[in-house]
Amino acid sequence: MEKYKFWIKLSPISNLLPCDLVLPLLYLAKFEVRMVYDVAIIGGGIVGLATGLKVLKARPDLKIAVLEKEDQLAKHQTGNNSGVIHSGLYYKPGSLKATNCINGYHELVQFCQEEKIPFEITGKVVVATREEQKPLLDNLLTRGLQNGLTGTRKITLDELKDYEPHCTGVAAIHVPQTGIVDYYQVALAFGRKILQLGGEIFLDHKALKINQKEGINYIETSKKTIESKLVVNCAGLYSDKVALMNDSAIRDVKIIPFRGEYYKLKKEKEYLVKNLIYPVPDPNFPFLGVHFTRMKKGGVEAGPNAVLAFRREGYKKSQIHLGELAETLAWPGFQKVAGKYWKTGFGELYRSFSKAAFTKALQELIPEIQDSDLVDGGAGVRAQACDRTGGLLDDFAIRESVHAINVLNAPSPAATSSLSIGGTVAEMVFKRF
Repeated sequence: MEKYKFWIKLSPISNLLPCDLVLPLLYLAKFEVRMVYDVAIIGGGIVGLATGLKVLKARPDLKIAVLEKEDQLAKHQTGNNSGVIHSGLYYKPGSLKATNCINGYHELVQFCQEEKIPFEITGKVVVATREEQKPLLDNLLTRGLQNGLTGTRKITLDELKDYEPHCTGVAAIHVPQTGIVDYYQVALAFGRKILQLGGEIFLDHKALKINQKEGINYIETSKKTIESKLVVNCAGLYSDKVALMNDSAIRDVKIIPFRGEYYKLKKEKEYLVKNLIYPVPDPNFPFLGVHFTRMKKGGVEAGPNAVLAFRREGYKKSQIHLGELAETLAWPGFQKVAGKYWKTGFGELYRSFSKAAFTKALQELIPEIQDSDLVDGGAGVRAQACDRTGGLLDDFAIRESVHAINVLNAPSPAATSSLSIGGTVAEMVFKRF
């Protein structure tokens, strides 16, 4: 009855279960039929779902299963995303991030148009608040133009006031391509398309162990064993763990969880932000700094900071997993990162506990902001891959093994890039079949 229960559970979300399919499904559910899937995708976030969709669109003959450990899709990084459609401004030309972000941007916009998912291309401003940031801002502009962001330009301070009347700085650029969308809705649409194309999605199926025998992967989950010829690992915060299940040699990368905490502007203060306002990021630190984001689902977010999470899915300070924390602290790469960035890390941690300090950081962009204008806005956790030498992997990282394809690092802009990343992984899949 498992397949029957899954379809009924998803139907309020997807509206994919016509009445005339209920009886056939009930009838088929009575029989135990061994199913060997061609591809089992571990992880029902936006990257895993985009990969499944890309595979099925090009090769509808392949049998695809998506395994998700939660009782819903897109619960973690995707579901806690602030919803920015990134333009590709920040990324080194020619890198996987740049290529996939720019290609993924256009694919995402087209998908939203076809599926009638609400989105807006709002544009954003990136603002230097200190004189020493001007060269970094110039470098960003150069990089954006190299990445094909036509229309991105330096603007005067008077123009900055036109775009964002309450923002101040010493220099700014405007990026017209940036937009906003609700990625949770995008991910659900990917899931609906997968089902329509004949793929299957198994919720509440946490991957526990993978055994290989005679070319078949036996994926032991919390519900049953799934058999597949190929595993695609899109497990996000647990991608390194799943990688070890299919290839014990992948021991040079560890996922370090960083929590990003947000405030929201009170409703009566949302007028302070028209669209999106970003600072000039520290080029040596893989986070963009606190910024303002108008969200498609409503409201204005302010943040995030970036602090070490004490468990991989630790969305609150009080959520601690001693085993996972000990594993992070013992990782040689993290120890090197902590030694290198301890001052920055301490500042982020201080802002985590001090609303006044958080407000002060926001005031660099909008001086009018006061403590009383901010209310708690939740948090997300970023899966940041870190190697043994202390390198925080900046680019997307996809590694193949005999039995699997492992997406080991897919940080922001992975949501924007999801269809392009999915296409890249799908091409790897096709070479196996």
